[in-house]
Amino acid sequence: MLLQGKRALVMGVANNRSIAWGIARAFHREGAELAFTYQGERLKENLVGLLAELGGADRFPIFPCDVTSDAEIAAVFDGLRARWGALEVLVHCLAFAGRDELTRPFVEISRGGYAQALDISAYSLIRCTAAARPLLEAAGGGSVMTLTYNAVERVVPSYGVMAIAKAALEAEVRYLAAELGPANIRVNAISAGPIRTLAASAVRGISGFRDAMDEVAPLRRNVTTEEVGDVAVFLASDLARAVTGNLIFADSGFHVMSAAGMLELRRKDGG
Repeated sequence: MLLQGKRALVMGVANNRSIAWGIARAFHREGAELAFTYQGERLKENLVGLLAELGGADRFPIFPCDVTSDAEIAAVFDGLRARWGALEVLVHCLAFAGRDELTRPFVEISRGGYAQALDISAYSLIRCTAAARPLLEAAGGGSVMTLTYNAVERVVPSYGVMAIAKAALEAEVRYLAAELGPANIRVNAISAGPIRTLAASAVRGISGFRDAMDEVAPLRRNVTTEEVGDVAVFLASDLARAVTGNLIFADSGFHVMSAAGMLELRRKDGG
């Protein structure tokens, strides 16, 4: 029970394929108390249905939160302050870009679409961490984590504006880690493989990357939400008490492979 006695807010559960849900299940298994946010009534219904697996939604604090609204973010953490008084873990699994922005040529990304993707996918980490800070400090410190993808360093067709948002997010992790470290607040990012999530379904051609994992990733397989959840457990636990400002890959080693290396493996396998 690595997280016994720890309280965690999980933001971003959309359905049973969500990485956030894999993290929540792993946290629950390890004894953490959980709270959740949702955006919109449809996702609330999904979340409530999923929580039946963990004993029922009435066991968990659940808050509406549109992260483009500072007032809604503040209301979440005011609610947690009233309920718990402190917080040890913040899990930020939030990302969005308009489908049109992901399908149009990169040079044609709209100003509004660019701003929206950065606001929801990156700026929200800063605002949520700022709102969580008093609760994390009340707990004597804690762990903040977010999700990224290796399209920051590798060009992934149709990922476009989201890659820019993830690059900003990764920079934020480093700056937040440096600024909040004296308060014993750790900030890290997990870079997962191309899991079949609701957000990923908007990225045209990503299924090809999932297929490639089986062929060229060092472990010759894709990752699961359960495996990413276990990495998150490590980051939330005291085992990672000296780990901050890091980008941890949970992608079966895919990120270490060059294009030439992938082609060579396929040649050897007769591909």
